Amino acid sequence: MKKLIPLSIAGLMALSLTFPQAYASDNLTNAINGEHRSEAAKQRDQFRHPKETLEFFGFKPSMTVVEISPGGGWYTQILAPALKDSGKLVAAHFDPESSVPYYQKGLAKFKQNFIEKADVYGSIALTVFAPPSKLDIAEPNSADMVLTFRNVHNWYAGSGQEGTEKAFASFFKALKPGGVLGVVEHRLPEAMDQQEQIRSGYMKQSLVIKMAEKAGFKLVEASEINANPKDNAQHPKGVWTLPPSLRLGDTDKEKYMAIGESDRMTLKFVKPATK
Repeated sequence: MKKLIPLSIAGLMALSLTFPQAYASDNLTNAINGEHRSEAAKQRDQFRHPKETLEFFGFKPSMTVVEISPGGGWYTQILAPALKDSGKLVAAHFDPESSVPYYQKGLAKFKQNFIEKADVYGSIALTVFAPPSKLDIAEPNSADMVLTFRNVHNWYAGSGQEGTEKAFASFFKALKPGGVLGVVEHRLPEAMDQQEQIRSGYMKQSLVIKMAEKAGFKLVEASEINANPKDNAQHPKGVWTLPPSLRLGDTDKEKYMAIGESDRMTLKFVKPATK
């Protein structure tokens, strides 16, 4: 019997170590498979790999997570239910004082679809993210994780490299020491002209890393979870030529549907615990 006791303790210790990971995985699975998500949204999982991506970033349902520029809320539909019971989601959305109709309509629709449905999504905190001027996305040192999905090209086109660097600095400020920044972005081949970043909607991975590191972040790992080798990033209407946008309509539609959604970098950064 004495020999069985250490084994039992070891088993319990192993179970206690794996339970949080298993709980987080089940939590994400339930959120991804939930009936609140439409079939059209779920169809995009094959290109966006939400479970694998969030697990790569180290997502846990007890975290305080800031989602940058959630737009229509494709990822919010997953993050909010996953964080509802024991975590907190902050949506850094459009500026309510903006005079741009697109921003006004987008924010109003987000409020209707998410903020007003607390029974499904919990209590989502709304903040403003409008680079390069309005960047107070959360209280300093308050977030465990900041996430941005396919947004860097918008900041770069709208406010240039300087404005984009300010955006990364605001993420650094909001994160706790040891906190994680997760970035998914359309990827421009390194050999292509850097000016293509503005026209095409694709960004060079090396430049994204450079801007994040300038803000103080350290690159932990780059993943190919969201890579698409069929995409060469050379399309008439840039990344919007591909699904889901399909800017060319029915012209060569089968060709672009066969390519699928864009080739994407997936980068995990950390805010160092100490300087």
